[in-house]
Amino acid sequence: MIHDVIIHPLRQVPDERGKIMTMLRTDAEWFKQFGEIYFSIVYPGIIKGWHRHKVMTLNYAVVFGSIKLVLYDERLDSPSHGQLMEIFPGEANYILITIPPGIWNGFKGIGTTSAIVANCATHPHDPQEIERLDPFQNHIPYNWGVKHG
Repeated sequence: MIHDVIIHPLRQVPDERGKIMTMLRTDAEWFKQFGEIYFSIVYPGIIKGWHRHKVMTLNYAVVFGSIKLVLYDERLDSPSHGQLMEIFPGEANYILITIPPGIWNGFKGIGTTSAIVANCATHPHDPQEIERLDPFQNHIPYNWGVKHG
């Protein structure tokens, strides 16, 4: 686990008409503030990453499909400095992942269909507040390939 990253199980309420998928409420103890919500669609096998935020906290939930979410802690003052974390959220593992500022993160679409990732961020998008790295040419010790065996 990476320090300050929190995984919350989420509820799905199915009935004969479909289902409701909860995500985040203002009365949840882990809710900080509302900045914006957006949806990122990722195609199977495609990688979106790496990026990290200076002040924004991310709250990811995958409402359709599945992804491999990878986190890397490069915060010098963190007890988990240098650690990697893989999480596989999706319809079969419906969770909210809260990612604090300073954590490198990226995700890869897995499975046979596109995935829809919802993010309820604590701040509106600001290009001056985000840092980005190429998913393959960087210093993060991670290989995005499938691990067999």
